[in-house]
Amino acid sequence: MATDFQTAFWTAKRAMALASEAAYNRHGVRSGQQFILRCLWENDGMAPGEIARLLELSTPTVTRAATRMETAGLLRREPHPTDARLVRLLLTDRGRELESVIDEEMARLSERALRTLDAAEREQFLRFLGEIRQNLT
Repeated sequence: MATDFQTAFWTAKRAMALASEAAYNRHGVRSGQQFILRCLWENDGMAPGEIARLLELSTPTVTRAATRMETAGLLRREPHPTDARLVRLLLTDRGRELESVIDEEMARLSERALRTLDAAEREQFLRFLGEIRQNLT
């Protein structure tokens, strides 16, 4: 059972990662960056550490992603106005314009992944994923 669960979880996670990469790459966004973009769409100008806390990632992980996103023209760095040790991440026009596109890609990808589940099963599945996460933290 343990091996079956881990194999099923890993293969589903891998399939989701590959499908995500294909969906977001079409728009110059790497998989995972959509979550950083979502943070900035809600609160532009956040510091990498703030985003890291929200997404439960390490600050260096967000900093590396921000560097790639800056190179891709999705955001820019600016000195923090009150703390010279920090930078703020600000969306470029291109990064701002992608909000509805990425939201649509996320919705399509979610629908594709969950298409064989009815509403009650989807709700239950999300609850189970939350329980797995709690069990492991």
